Order: sequence, then structure tokens, then C-alpha cells
Amino acid sequence: MIKPKIYCLEVWGNGACFTRPELKVERVSYDVITPSAVRAIFEAILWKPAIRWVPEKIEVINPVKFASILRNEVATLAKLNSKPVYIEDYRQQRNTLYLADVRYRIYAHQEFIPVEKRRRKQRQNESDDNPKKYQQMFERRASQGQSFSQPYLGCREFAAHWRYISQEEIDSDSLPMPIAIDRDLGIMLYDMDFDSNAANPTAMFYRAQMEHGVVIIPSPNSNEILR
Repeated sequence: MIKPKIYCLEVWGNGACFTRPELKVERVSYDVITPSAVRAIFEAILWKPAIRWVPEKIEVINPVKFASILRNEVATLAKLNSKPVYIEDYRQQRNTLYLADVRYRIYAHQEFIPVEKRRRKQRQNESDDNPKKYQQMFERRASQGQSFSQPYLGCREFAAHWRYISQEEIDSDSLPMPIAIDRDLGIMLYDMDFDSNAANPTAMFYRAQMEHGVVIIPSPNSNEILR
């Protein structure tokens, strides 16, 4: 079996919030970026029906630091041709416990999806797709700093800065080392299972462990994935 080519991005930002789904009212972040957020960042650079991104590894570069925001929010939406919304009637205070000053190196590989297995109807000129085409496309876009949409760190208010890390740079040992911390991160959201039921996907979880600042992400078909 041919080993897939693994790509690396360095991402950072002033804040991040990878919300724990078990906490309904207050927004509380996981300690590190989740696999689904890793996938979303790679997809922001290149998304095509012919591929899916499979997260491999997370390296935590900056120490894990939390900060909080308390703000007023409106607990309803204004609708077209409806009565006006009076803020005083729907105002509520919500607290957000987010991560401050984050920096990660994230790794993922492309998984090619044959034409006959794709749900989305393909154009005729896409019938002869090949994996190499999408690898070259990602490398070109990532090395030039191009993305289809703005990557973000969990919530759209936390925009992500990013850069492509080439294999040559990884091999040079010039990159900063991950934090020297071991931590049991507990049960973490892996992703949503759209393959089994696209209309009503189920959540997938796994037991995340950080060793010397590195979190190894299991394969989506691994026995470590809890559904």
C-alpha cells in the first residue's frame, strides 16, 4: 500500500475557541485544536468533491492559555416582514472561555474519492481525475498563500494566520519544538460522520492524548473512534 503524502501547515492567531459540544449555554474551548477544525483549515485552501482531507497530527507550539469574554447577545433572529426585535426583550449574557495566543503545526493527507463513489454530480470533464492533480493543486495554492475562504480557529471571529511548511523545512530541523507537556485531553470531538447519513450526521469522538506537545489523530476507521 502506497503511503499518502502528508502536508503541514503552521497556523496561529490571537485567539481560538474549539467549543465543547457537551456545554450548551457557555462556550468553553477544548485545550487544543480539534481534528474537524484541522480538516476545515485544509479545506479552506483546497476543497474539491474528488478529495477529502484526513487529519494526521497536531503539534502544539505555544503554551495552552485560557482567557474569557463576557458579552451581551440577542437570543433571537430578526426575520424579513416580521415584527421588529427589541433587544431588551431578548438580551442575555454569555461567557466564552477561549484559548489565547495559539500556534500549531497541523498535518493532514488527501484521500482521493473515485468518481463512482462521489455523491455530488460530476461534470463530464472531471471523469478522468487523478490524485496527483489535486496534490499539485494544493501545493501550488498553499505555497502562494491562496485560500478559497478565510481559515478560522474554531469560531469565525478568530481568524487564522497560516503558512505552508514544505518537507524540506521539516527535514531541516529549523522549526520550533512543540511544548514539552504531556496531558490527557479527555474525550474530544473528532468530526461529524456525513458518510453514514449526510442529512443527519452523527458525532464521532476519540480519547485525545498529548505527549510532548504532540497529538496523534487516529484514522476515521480506527477502533479508537467512538460513535
